[in-house]
Amino acid sequence: MNDTIKRPLLRVEHLKKYFHTNKGTLHAVDDVSFSIHKGETLGVVGESGCGKSTLGRTILRLHEPTDGKIFFEDQEVTGLDAHAMKALRRDMQIIFQDPFASLNPRMTVSETIGESLLIQKLFTRKQGVELRKRVTELMDFVGLSAKLVNSYPHELDGGRRQRIGIARVLALDPKFVVCDEPVSALDVSIQAQILNLMQDLQDELGLTYLFITHDLSVVKHLSNNIVVMYLGQMVEMAPSLVLFEKPLHPYTQALLSAIPVPDPDYAVDRVLLQGELTSPINPQPGCRFAKRCPYASEACTKHDIPLKEVAPGHFVACTLV
Repeated sequence: MNDTIKRPLLRVEHLKKYFHTNKGTLHAVDDVSFSIHKGETLGVVGESGCGKSTLGRTILRLHEPTDGKIFFEDQEVTGLDAHAMKALRRDMQIIFQDPFASLNPRMTVSETIGESLLIQKLFTRKQGVELRKRVTELMDFVGLSAKLVNSYPHELDGGRRQRIGIARVLALDPKFVVCDEPVSALDVSIQAQILNLMQDLQDELGLTYLFITHDLSVVKHLSNNIVVMYLGQMVEMAPSLVLFEKPLHPYTQALLSAIPVPDPDYAVDRVLLQGELTSPINPQPGCRFAKRCPYASEACTKHDIPLKEVAPGHFVACTLV
């Protein structure tokens, strides 16, 4: 195996994103580091407000990082000017959570998918026939009927809208895609179809995903590795199967215990968290989960707990480990 194969496609080092409010500084993403290799999926899980979506958007520089570094194919993304970032947009794309809110209601399916091709100057408006052909190819690729080219978003259901969003992403032949809860706004029956489509596209095109979700059962099957976030920080990272078989952080254990089991006779040992959430605004040193952790001690509140590798590829930020 040569060095090129060993190098990750995306590398994030000590990434931070803070927002200044009238109450103080919100630590949305605080000292996050990881890497993703080509063709792999990194799942990111955690409750609402933990910084998952902000992390994805900051990697794409839809939010400007407060500190830290982002490397894509060994090129540092942080600090690139607008012109350089526009070129990089071909390789780094995002699928948004709400397929309706992310689509322009005044643009047809054809116009929506073709817009990025025009912006990146892969086609011109004079190449209308060629552009239309490329758009219909993309629609067919994601399972959309060519009859829908002149339809508007409000005329379509959620599944078709999300397929439009995916086709728009694929138009530029990206290498890396942030999937920001791409199925959470869809009916359960449609979710499976979209997830299967995304897996098929990854296998066929060699895509690399950062998959953000609340659904732990989904992330288990889609991800090579999983990051667990709590109030802006990583508390655990491990290969998917390892995390589900041997979760080490108390917060991860609580999350996994909440997964519904489709068997009314199966006794589930739920971990019920008590206590108040630590404020992410001007947080004090120490573990941010300590106020809800049944095992918290004085050592947990003295200073921030660093991630430690306790087994190959398994990192945990906890004084118990």
